[in-house]
Amino acid sequence: MIVTIDGPAGAGKSSAARSLANRLGFRFLDTGAMYRAVVFAALEQGVELTDADALEQVAAQLRIELGDQSVLVNDQDVTRAIRTQAITSATRYAADHPGIRALLVDQQRAAAAGHECVTEGRDQGSVVFPDAECKVFLTASERTRGERRYHDLIARGEQVTLEEVLEKQRERDERDTTRAVGALIQSSDAVVLNTDGMSPDEVVDRLYEIVQQRRVAK
Repeated sequence: MIVTIDGPAGAGKSSAARSLANRLGFRFLDTGAMYRAVVFAALEQGVELTDADALEQVAAQLRIELGDQSVLVNDQDVTRAIRTQAITSATRYAADHPGIRALLVDQQRAAAAGHECVTEGRDQGSVVFPDAECKVFLTASERTRGERRYHDLIARGEQVTLEEVLEKQRERDERDTTRAVGALIQSSDAVVLNTDGMSPDEVVDRLYEIVQQRRVAK
């Protein structure tokens, strides 16, 4: 069974999907981390992010390993390094690149092949796994999403203001919904879950219920 969880930035997809996968005993696939990893590696190598060909070469040479709690790039643990505001802001260079997107989509499908999997991102239910048995569109209000991201960054030691985070989020929302490839789309057969006012545990509980309902309906 493939469970896809798509939604806008700050909706809490990664943490919810990881917890859901643990509860179900499924593999967890954090696809956003893959695009972040490409940008991180390019910056480490001194590659200009605007150089589309060079960026694609970086992506083609990477070995990205997604664990339940870690992200490795060529055996280097980049779990925390790829979550900074700087990497978040620059991820668009990889996410908007058709060649990189095609490469990573192939890797995502290969990682899920033969496994029960919870996968999260922007285009998992619409593009990567259109035949997934259970699709969820996880969302929340702009303010709620911004506050979550702000508190996460502060906890990581970054110096940002809530207004800065909200502005970056608006820009990201615009890019995510209008990009030519892999745009954020709510699949017509996805269950919409708005997490405003819900605790992390409540979100996972509801996701678990949705999965069980789909299992019964199969």
